[in-house]
Order: sequence, then structure tokens, then C-alpha cells
Amino acid sequence: MECRHCASPLEKPGDFCLVCREKNTAAIVLEAARDRATLTMLASDDADEPVIGETTVTTTPEDGENEVVELRNFAGLLGDEIRRKRPEEVYASGERAVIRAVRTDVHYPFYRVDDEDSVEAVLERRGDRALEVVETPPAEKIGGSHTTLIGGRSGMRAIHTVADHPHVKKVIPGPIDAGGKGSQSGLRAKVTRADDGGNVRMLIRNGSSVQENRVVTTAPNRELGERIRDDLNDVLAESEFQ
Repeated sequence: MECRHCASPLEKPGDFCLVCREKNTAAIVLEAARDRATLTMLASDDADEPVIGETTVTTTPEDGENEVVELRNFAGLLGDEIRRKRPEEVYASGERAVIRAVRTDVHYPFYRVDDEDSVEAVLERRGDRALEVVETPPAEKIGGSHTTLIGGRSGMRAIHTVADHPHVKKVIPGPIDAGGKGSQSGLRAKVTRADDGGNVRMLIRNGSSVQENRVVTTAPNRELGERIRDDLNDVLAESEFQ
């Protein structure tokens, strides 16, 4: 394949061009199973051919102590393929353990997609109006008059998990209600239905205590807010808060 900007040859389809310093891949769709994963490279929305190509990476899953190293190596190979494209965003479906490991290895906006045809779903999704991306670090997005967070370090990690989302502007912790029903399942977090302005609520439960936190997003309406809500709940699930 040649670079679509300067026609220089590329080692792999969709690679970032080291000659003209331009990217050829706008987004990547990662479809992950435990033993193999396919990366589909997508061009920008104005391209004549939206799908540039695909790459498949395989592994032989290990058991016991070797599994941690094997999974990390598998994620590292996938991360290398993503980094050489330098996409604007990554859409992921399939095995949560693999996605979680890849998300840890690379630093691009990740979005969960669960449709049967992931690539087609992402092409339709990218056709919608793009949402503003917030570059502010997670710690700087947390504010409000209530400074106490439920669950100590675990609660702070849950808040940071949501605040790290690229379409979250601010997380405003609310008061803690200690009158709820007790739970032995540890700290749990869930993002509720979006309002008409596209903002959501994050409920954190720890034992009999509950804290409702307001999450301000870049979504202009309920429909796009619901999309962000789904992303946030997937991230919380992958981080084992659900």
C-alpha cells in the first residue's frame, strides 16, 4: 500500500507515513478472542474506500502462572500494530480480558462495540456528528463542593476510570447516603440513563453507603449521552467495578 498523502510505500496497510508524517488510519476496530484478534483499519470519513485493510494476530493461551505473561505478550503485539497506525480512536469488541490488557498497553481513546458486525457498526457510528474530545487529565476533571469519596482508594479509582473517558468534561461527587441496603460484594459502580442534555449519573455503592456523582459529558443530547453511558459501563465492567 502507498501513503494516500504522498504515495510513499508503506510496510503495512494503514501505517503512519514516516516520509510526510501523515496518518493513513483514522480508526481501528479490534475484534478480540482469547486466541486471536483481528484489527481492521478504517480511513477518514471522506475517503472513497473506508476500509483500508486488516491484520490478524494469534496466540496460544496458557494456563496458570504462564497466562499472565502470555496475555501481556499478546496484548503487546496488538498494541504494536495499533501504535504503528497512530489512529485517532480504537473500537473494541470481544474478550474483555484481551481488551483490558490492550487498553493498558496503548493510550488511545477506546470505545466498546458489541454489534454482530463490528466494522459496519463503527462505520455507521462514525458517520454521526463527532463528539468533542476532552484532553484534561482525570484528576483535574473532579470537582464540586463534596470532597469526600465513597470507598477510599477503590472509590477514587472508579471515579478516575470514568473521568478518563475522552468525552467526559467533569465528575462532580455528591453527598454520601449511608442508609442503603448492605452489600457484601464490595465497591460497585454503575452509570445511569442520560438526561436530555446528554449528562449521566454515576452511582457508587460500598456496603450500605451510596454516592451519586454527576458526570458532565460532551454529548449534546440524550441519544449521544446514552452512547457515552454504554462506554462508561463497559469500562467499569472491564475494571471489575460491576
